Amino acid sequence: MDLFEYQARDLFEAHGIPVLAGAVASTPAEAKSAAASMGGKVVVKAQVKIGGRGKAGGVKLATDPDDTFAKAEAILGMDIKGHTVGKVMIAQAAPIKEEYYLAILLDRAAGTFLVMASVAGGMDIEQVAHETPEKLARVHVNPAKGVDLALAHSIAQQAQFPEAVQEQVAEVLVKLWACFVAEDATLVEVNPLVQTDDGRIIALDGKVTLDDNAAFRHPDHESLIDHGATNPLEALAKEKDLNYVKLDGQVGIIGNGAGLVMSTLDVVAYAGERFGGMKPANFLDIGGGASAQVMADGLSIILNDRDVKSVFVNVFGGITACDAVANGIIQALEILGSKATKPIVVRLDGNNVIEGRRILKEANHPLVEQAETMDGAAARAAELAAR
Repeated sequence: MDLFEYQARDLFEAHGIPVLAGAVASTPAEAKSAAASMGGKVVVKAQVKIGGRGKAGGVKLATDPDDTFAKAEAILGMDIKGHTVGKVMIAQAAPIKEEYYLAILLDRAAGTFLVMASVAGGMDIEQVAHETPEKLARVHVNPAKGVDLALAHSIAQQAQFPEAVQEQVAEVLVKLWACFVAEDATLVEVNPLVQTDDGRIIALDGKVTLDDNAAFRHPDHESLIDHGATNPLEALAKEKDLNYVKLDGQVGIIGNGAGLVMSTLDVVAYAGERFGGMKPANFLDIGGGASAQVMADGLSIILNDRDVKSVFVNVFGGITACDAVANGIIQALEILGSKATKPIVVRLDGNNVIEGRRILKEANHPLVEQAETMDGAAARAAELAAR
């Protein structure tokens, strides 16, 4: 789960990372009130979960509360790379002397954690990493040891931070690691980490991604969820403990196992080219237990997607045999009743496939037809969706 900047700022503050005063506002009037309470110049910052806000005009300096009202009015409702701005953060303006960069993330390729640090922070950090990688220190962290003050000092030196700020940067890095671990994050990033004119080191902007798989350890993270931006079908699937991602196609997909479902997406996309560009409408992995209720939940979610024109159920029987899957499909359709209205192409293979196919054939449900091969089933589902 990606957090808004104001949420990241609050987490940083809770873990002792130096930040400036900030408040979130949903209306220009709220923004004006926040600016009045802070006094002095403020920065009005669009709250969207995507980079490039500054270059898109989503970050503006305001000189007084009335100017804050005007700047917030201009930013609220703005479209930034497909994201509509519904909130702004009002932050104290800081006299910036230098801009730096710090980040801790999960390096999946290396199977461990990675700290990145640079004295060339700011809006163009991606360009710095690409064109002058020597300016970006990259240090892998032993999870058992973490980031202590000694390692933090070493990283600050490797990144060539000025000696005058190395102590402060090291302290921030230790606290950033504590935040990363305590909150079960996969990314914590400060860009920019600034040195002010009076020599202070402050986290001016933050990005945090939390591990959804650790949500059970953090009931307090529930308040961080942006329900307004969550796809309602994805929210329903989460309630049912189903692994579902909404896509932009017309062929609903149900499969067991992430690998099989990913392959199914590719096969459907390829087959769909012959039928008007039909594409997969979703990723839905029902896992190993294809019970009637699980199948009903999966079908219900897909059939509630108005973009779906047909459904492709692609199951390879393993621990759960194909006859159990077939019974689950039939029972699921009975549970759904009149809510099931779209054609369903079923491809079964693996453990007890003959019995599974027999069950579906004898049931003779008007919405269900079978295909023996994955390619054939994908083509048929795409054809039905194109009608």
